[in-house]
Amino acid sequence: ATNEIWDVVICDLDMPGRSGLDAMRKIKEVSPKLPVLIMSIYPEDQYAVRVLKAGAAGYLSKDVATEELAKAVRRVLQGRKYISASVAEKLFEDIGHNGEKAPHEFLSNREFEVFKLIASGKSVSEIAEKLLLSSTTVSTHRARILIKMKMKSNAELTRYALDNKLI
Repeated sequence: ATNEIWDVVICDLDMPGRSGLDAMRKIKEVSPKLPVLIMSIYPEDQYAVRVLKAGAAGYLSKDVATEELAKAVRRVLQGRKYISASVAEKLFEDIGHNGEKAPHEFLSNREFEVFKLIASGKSVSEIAEKLLLSSTTVSTHRARILIKMKMKSNAELTRYALDNKLI
């Protein structure tokens, strides 16, 4: 056990095994007021809104300059949220669409993770192993994804993911 006190946590959305969102949820259970900045290789327009809704204090792409990272850390230490200009633009676009959402935006965070892995060609057992879930749970998520997205096959999911630059 350590007696270190952290003012902010920077969490990698792309960590192996558990996702950064899972890690953030665990951090928030232990220390609800601790601000968490999420960093990822994934495009901001696909993930930033998800992580902010899940309780993150901010979202950064891993290719940001050191100065931008420092700016984000300072901002969340002040008790504020950090979003880039492109994320702010995406939020305003979403507001302007009067609730019109793309099919993948109706998925839960876990369903979205499973969706991306299915679309990437992973099998149910590979997804189960990667996400530390049972194959039955992954199959249940797959069934819900197909229903929510009004699709019938993994091939349709893959085509959709490619067309929308989600993989």
